Amino acid sequence: MKYLRISLLILILPICISFTAHKFYVSITKIEYVEEEQALQIISKLFVEDVEAVLQERYSKSASLDPEKETPADAEFLKRYVLQKLQIKVDGKTVELDLLGHEYENDIVKIYIEAKDISEMKKIEVENKILTEMFDDQQNIIHVKKNKKRKSLILERDNPKGVLNFN
Repeated sequence: MKYLRISLLILILPICISFTAHKFYVSITKIEYVEEEQALQIISKLFVEDVEAVLQERYSKSASLDPEKETPADAEFLKRYVLQKLQIKVDGKTVELDLLGHEYENDIVKIYIEAKDISEMKKIEVENKILTEMFDDQQNIIHVKKNKKRKSLILERDNPKGVLNFN
C-alpha cells in the first residue's frame, strides 16, 4: 500500500506542477535622455526564445537568435521587427530610431537603439508593441531617465502607449 501511494504521488505530482507553471512574458526598455549629446540612448532587453518565435512566425521559419547560428538576415529581421514595433515621440514629434546593434547575455538579447538631434525633452510618448501580437499577457516595462528623474510605464496589448512629462 505504501508503494502504491508513492507511485501515485510520482505520477500525479508532475501533472499538478505543469498546471501551475506559467511563463512570464516581459521586456524591459531603458530610455535615457543625454542632454550633452542631444540624444536618447535606449536599451531593450527581451527573452531570446520569445523574439526568435515571433521572427520565425513573421519572416522565416529558420530565423535564429543563437549567437553561433545567427545570420545577417536574422539580424536584419530583428532590426526590422523592433523598429516597426517601437515608436517614440518627444514633445509631440516622432523621432527616428537607429538600431545600433545587439548582444546576448544568457537567454536575453540586449538591443541598442539611439535617437539623435533632440535638443530638449519635456514630454515623451512611447508606443511599444513588441511581442504583444504573439503573447496575450506580454508586458513591456519602460523606464525613462532625464537628468536624475526616473519615471516608468507598463505597456500591454490593450494599452501599448504611454506618456511621461518631465517639466
